[in-house]
Amino acid sequence: MLAQVVLFDGFDPMDVIAPFEVLYAGGTASGGALTVELVSAEGAREVPSGNGVPLRATARLDPAHADLVVVPGAVGGLPVPGDGDGEVDPDSIPAILARSLTTELPGLLGAAMARPDTLVATVCGGSLLMGMAGLTEGRTATTHHMGLDVLEATGTTVVDARVVDDGDLVTAAGVTSGLDLGIHLLERELGPRIAHAVEQLFAYERRGVVWRAEGLVPVA
Repeated sequence: MLAQVVLFDGFDPMDVIAPFEVLYAGGTASGGALTVELVSAEGAREVPSGNGVPLRATARLDPAHADLVVVPGAVGGLPVPGDGDGEVDPDSIPAILARSLTTELPGLLGAAMARPDTLVATVCGGSLLMGMAGLTEGRTATTHHMGLDVLEATGTTVVDARVVDDGDLVTAAGVTSGLDLGIHLLERELGPRIAHAVEQLFAYERRGVVWRAEGLVPVA
């Protein structure tokens, strides 16, 4: 199984490193059943993060061969409610995500979403990037609690949960939820024994219930 974790200019390092470490450990625990690499839409290059910590992509995002694609969010400022000057801060998260949409990234992510055998996962603002690209309309997803309204405005059905599993789209909330996402993906794809082994290795237990559209619907 090949997992590719996407880098783009302004990405959040925690969104990347948390699931990468978990998936890498899962690959080791499974004897190589899973491999994970850092990629970008442009191919191998050093990619600047939003807080000055660069990471190196070693390959190009390849939706035709990746079994799992993980999309992080960005580091930047948040829009100030009621600012009213009509100008967008170029260092804000929405502006950084919007710039990523001018690259080949949205087309590659669209191809990944269209491939039946590819699972796409996001951390924090990664689901906002997907939503802004028009790739989550009508789907169920989550994001950082401060971006839920923005995600909903893209036509996405929003659930305020730490991890939301909507079949071939799995999304996680705030930055540290990348750990929970990674362990859930290990359990789902490689089984609970591998996921448990990584939990023990990291001395970390998942938080919250993974939301799925299954079972009884809660009454009001």
